[in-house]
Formats: sequence, structure tokens, C-alpha cells
Amino acid sequence: MSASNEKHSPPSPDLEKDQKGSTISHQEKADSEVDRDAEFGGPEARKRLEKKLLLKVDLRMSIMVLIYILNYIDRNNAAAARLRGFEADLNLQGNEFATLLSILYVGYIIMQVPSNMFLNWMGKPSWYLPGCMIVWGAISCLTGITHNFVGALLTRFFLGFVEAAFFPGALFLLSKWYKRDELGLRTAILFCGNIISNAFGALMASGILSGMQGKLGHAAWRWLFYIEGAVTIAVAIIAIFILPDFPTTSKWLSPQERALAIKRMEEDAGVGDEEETEGQAHGMGLWLAIKDWRVWWMALALTSQVVALSFNAYFPTLSQTMGFNRTVTLLLCAPPFAFSTIVTFIVSRHSDKTQERFFHLAASFAAGIVGYIIAIATMNTAARYISLFLMAQSYAGFVVLLAWISNSFPRPPSKRAVALALINAFSQLGNIAGSYVWPPRWGDSYRYSYGICIATSGTAIIMCYMFRQHLLALNRKLEEEEKAQGRERGFRFVV
Repeated sequence: MSASNEKHSPPSPDLEKDQKGSTISHQEKADSEVDRDAEFGGPEARKRLEKKLLLKVDLRMSIMVLIYILNYIDRNNAAAARLRGFEADLNLQGNEFATLLSILYVGYIIMQVPSNMFLNWMGKPSWYLPGCMIVWGAISCLTGITHNFVGALLTRFFLGFVEAAFFPGALFLLSKWYKRDELGLRTAILFCGNIISNAFGALMASGILSGMQGKLGHAAWRWLFYIEGAVTIAVAIIAIFILPDFPTTSKWLSPQERALAIKRMEEDAGVGDEEETEGQAHGMGLWLAIKDWRVWWMALALTSQVVALSFNAYFPTLSQTMGFNRTVTLLLCAPPFAFSTIVTFIVSRHSDKTQERFFHLAASFAAGIVGYIIAIATMNTAARYISLFLMAQSYAGFVVLLAWISNSFPRPPSKRAVALALINAFSQLGNIAGSYVWPPRWGDSYRYSYGICIATSGTAIIMCYMFRQHLLALNRKLEEEEKAQGRERGFRFVV
């Protein structure tokens, strides 16, 4: 509820409102907190139990980082296979390779929302997410037996169709266990799996492509799909026994731990604004998100930056322009993304600590633009490799942008849920467009491709700056209303 909707005068220092609007004293509140923790042995005992619970949940959730790494490896292994005869063996012509990359995101966009709806209905993420993982691992293996464009196109489409279950499902699962002030760090760690997958994927591809050519009569690129798909299936089977379900259904918790896990989420959900839409029609959150121009503004800004990050799918090709052999080319792909993972973690933590978003993301995007400019300006090996580091660290700004979007649509909850899903799904159009930004005829310099990345990243910075100015104006308005009504400082948008 915005500041302008609060007409009453502030309560006295010794009184405050509870979630139902009744006035309670600080002493009554303290007594209620003691009563609330009584079933866990008191506040101190609850803190110890909560720390133990979080450690157990963190250990089980950590496998999702590995799953996300394999999710992206299976999605992007076509780029590595391209270095070892993938295009020639399938007789791909013109933009057909780009189409193979982009078709994946068609299924990915279609299935995100339905998949999460099904997961919520099923209530068994420990079976559903690994089950989807087994299917996409099998589809990855099937890519290795294709012999033409149509076969590869079908496998790539259904790969995206099934892989769509993981990321939104993982975010949903995290939100079932962690409170709002715990969720940001866990989400950042999960997303680091996305970034570091580029490093691990390159190292795996290097070993497979250099050592498996001709084994059992199969080309090395076919082995790449077989082996990586098989690893995915193996990890999925293990994940069935590790991934938690929801707090109410997980069997590995003690009764007291389960009660605390449920209690934590009940307390965290009590923000007092669910009834703004949850008491109305179920589609009200969707309608509120669709008619808010800021949702579409940030969707376009995020999509623009996704196009600028399209180098990710072609990273082995860009590394190859430095003139090294296939093995060295793939090995050189790893350090830039390892560096990007470290930078992302540092920048995200500092952005959270300072509660500042725009300048953190703008600095990261600007450094990426410098990398694009260096790649355009020279074919010098050392300079182009430095440019790859600068490009890869752009993911730090991207993660900050995702956090900023979450902060900028705080209430009501139903609108926030739809807005985040809508923005994320819409931004995948950038992956479809980005697949066509790197045609072979623009190599080896790819100056036109880098030019497009400069334009789209610059557009994202400008749009984010304008959004920041809008939020600053809203903050000033909130401050003026508070002063006019004699109220204490309340909610502010993070800028």
C-alpha cells in the first residue's frame, strides 16, 4: 500500500499496529514473540534450531548449482560441437546453425509458466525437476544421432521445452524455504552456476573433442552429446534423493524442524498486503502487471541486454578467432567465465550491502562495451583475449539488473509474481534474436556483431538510467507525502 493511502496519524512511540490493524504495546509484542517461540524452547533455542535447519537446507539445495551448470552445458554444447564438424556433418547451410540455437528458446518461453503451475500442483520437486532433467539428458544424447537439419531442429526444440522446467522451478523451490532477506544470496549463488557452466562446459568439451574423435566409429562432436547427456541423467538420478520437497512434505526433517520451517514462511508471508489482490479475482495480479508500463519498460531493457550477452552462445567461435587449435581454443574459454563468476559475486554482494543498483550495473555494462570496442579495433591476440574477459563480466551487471527488477515491483505480491515471470519470459526473445547476431560471414573480426552488442548494451544503460530517474521522482513524492502527513520515513524504491 503506498504512502498516499495511509490517512491515519502515527501511533505513539509505545504503540504500533499489528497485521490486523489492532494497537499493541511493545511489551505485548515482546510477550507475543516469546509465546511464538515457546514451542521451539524459546528465542535462543529457536535461533540454534533455525541455524541447523538452514545448514541442512543449504546442503541439499547446493545440488541445484550443479544441475544449473548441466542445464546450460546441455543447452550450449552445440557451440563447442561446431568446432569439430557439427555443421559439416549435418550439412547446415546459411542461418541454419543460428536457427538451431534460437529454436530452443521457443519451447523455453512456452513452457515456463505452465511448468511452474504443474510443479505447484504436484508438490514434489524432488521428483519433478530430476524427472525433467532425465528427459532433457536423453534428448541431448539423441542430438548425437541426428544426421540432418530437421532432426537436430526437433531435438533442440524439445530440449528447450523440457529445460524450461528448471530455472523457474528452482526459484519457486527456493521461495518455499527461504525468507525474503535470505533469498537474494541464494539466488545469486544459483545464477553463478549459469555463469560458471561456460567454464566447465568448455573444459569438458575440450577433453571430449580432443580425445574421442573416431572412437567406435563416431565423430567427436557426437560423443560430446552422448557423454554430457549421460552425465546429466546420472546426476538427475542422484538429485532425486537429495533435492528437498516443500517444508510440509519433506520427510528428512524432524517434527520440530518441519514446524519451524513452516512457521518461518508463515511469518515471512505476513507482509499485510496480500489482500490487495489475493482477495479479489485470481487474474487481478496478471491484469495489474500487464497494464503497468514499468513492467514492459524493464522487459525491454532486460531483452536489450540479453542480446548484448548473445556472445555467450558463440564464445568458442570468438575464442577461435585468436588463431589457436581446437583444444587450446576451448581451454581459453574457461578463465573469462571463472573471472566473471568472481566479479558477479562481489558486485552483487556490494550492491546488496549499499542498496544501490544502477551504477553497479552500468559500470559492468560499460566495461563490457569497452571489451566490444577492443574486439572491433584490433585482431591482436592478447587484446582480444582481454576483451573476452571484459565481455564475460557483463553478467555481473545482469544479475544486479535482475535483483533491481525484483525490488522495483514490491507489492502487491500477486502482481510481483506475474511481473517477474512476464519480464523473464519476454527477455528470452533476446536469445532468439541474439542467435542471428553472429553469422559466419561477419567473422573473423565480427565487428558488425560487436557493434550490435554495443548498441543494445548502451540502450539498456539508457533505459535503466531513465527508470532510475522515475524511481527517484517516486521517492521524492513519498517523502513529500510523509512530511505533509507527519509520518516517519517509510518505504523507498532502491535505485
